[in-house]
Amino acid sequence: MLKKMPLWAKIIIGMVLGLIWGMIATRTGLEEITLDWIKPWGTIFLKLLKLIAVPLIFVSLVKGVSSLTDISKLSRIGIKTVSYYIVSTLIATTFGLFLVNIVDPGDTFPEEKRMEYMEEWQGEVSESQLLAESSDTSPLRFIVDMVPDNIIGAMGDNSKMLQIIFFAILFAIAMVLVKEEKVRTVRWIFDGLNDIIIKIIELIMKFAPWGVFALLAGVVVDFAGDTDIFLALGKYFTTVLVGLFLLIIGLYPLYLKIFTKNIPIRKFLRAILPAQMVAFSTSSSAAALPVTMRQNTEELGVSDEVSNFVLPVGVTINMDATAFYQSVAAIFIAQVYGIDLTIAQQLTIVLTATLSSIGSPGVPGGSIVLVIMVLTSVGLPVEGLALILGVDRPLDMLRSSVNLTGDSTIANIINYSEEKRNGKE
Repeated sequence: MLKKMPLWAKIIIGMVLGLIWGMIATRTGLEEITLDWIKPWGTIFLKLLKLIAVPLIFVSLVKGVSSLTDISKLSRIGIKTVSYYIVSTLIATTFGLFLVNIVDPGDTFPEEKRMEYMEEWQGEVSESQLLAESSDTSPLRFIVDMVPDNIIGAMGDNSKMLQIIFFAILFAIAMVLVKEEKVRTVRWIFDGLNDIIIKIIELIMKFAPWGVFALLAGVVVDFAGDTDIFLALGKYFTTVLVGLFLLIIGLYPLYLKIFTKNIPIRKFLRAILPAQMVAFSTSSSAAALPVTMRQNTEELGVSDEVSNFVLPVGVTINMDATAFYQSVAAIFIAQVYGIDLTIAQQLTIVLTATLSSIGSPGVPGGSIVLVIMVLTSVGLPVEGLALILGVDRPLDMLRSSVNLTGDSTIANIINYSEEKRNGKE
């Protein structure tokens, strides 16, 4: 029976058992056994996720960006597509940052607990920032730090994810500019590497239920069995859930209203509902792509040229919901641990979440690996992932539907602009 049980169900069971064990341990004097013999398995799980983080983002970004060779053939549509997608993801990430700071889902912890965890982690979080401030006070320092002077050194430090992302995008752009026959072998290599990394993630995620159990047991013991942890988790879940729905019923309709004139919002939402349901049930916008293309062409009148280019590209690089979720999760974890992030650190979260979401793999656990990148980019404790893993599955299903909705929105905007350009409005 357990073999047939889906992974998300096993993770939820692991989370519940971890919480139960942690509460029992704090009341029966088993804290030391939990911290010495159970929590280390959670640490191993986190190490495995961190291990694959750099290869994942580098290979996925290079493969994703370099695959956009059709931009040379459809330069006008291509440039508009990529621009709209990146700006849309940036807006979604910023919205997530705004929402989580307003709602403050981690505020349920007692002040003494906040002070305890602040003392434990604040030095690590602010160390790199203080070093930068002491050596350079230029307002462009943030941009300077995005450019690595040694990519091998950057790849050996998970806190330098923006530098790795910068190099991956530069590498991919160079691949696009070089003649196809000269880089064909390189493309094959990256295709194979991408498949291998996805398989590694699948293998790591098989260990996820046990890792979540160990992490949650350790976290509950660390927090001395405080029930405030459950209140914070519920508030976090509600924040992400409401935020994702606001993207669907608020942000995307606003895009359509601003950039088009002939697409009724109700018609749009009704037309893409079948595709949303497929994405929700499969947790994959890629799996729903055929339905998405059909609904956009047959129900919304998007041309085949636009649909065949914009929607597949969107599955590759447009991850609004993923980036939104990463920013909310990172700030929530900072709030739980009582860590006050500076504006510069929150800006780092926005950029890292926006850029890393381009390489988000369509496999279970892919988004979690990307959260690791966002957390380490500003020095936040990755142990905080234990708080959100158990409730991630339903949110992941909804994220897939939101990503698909964003793809369809941009496709309709670009189709409208092309019709207007050709005098078909």
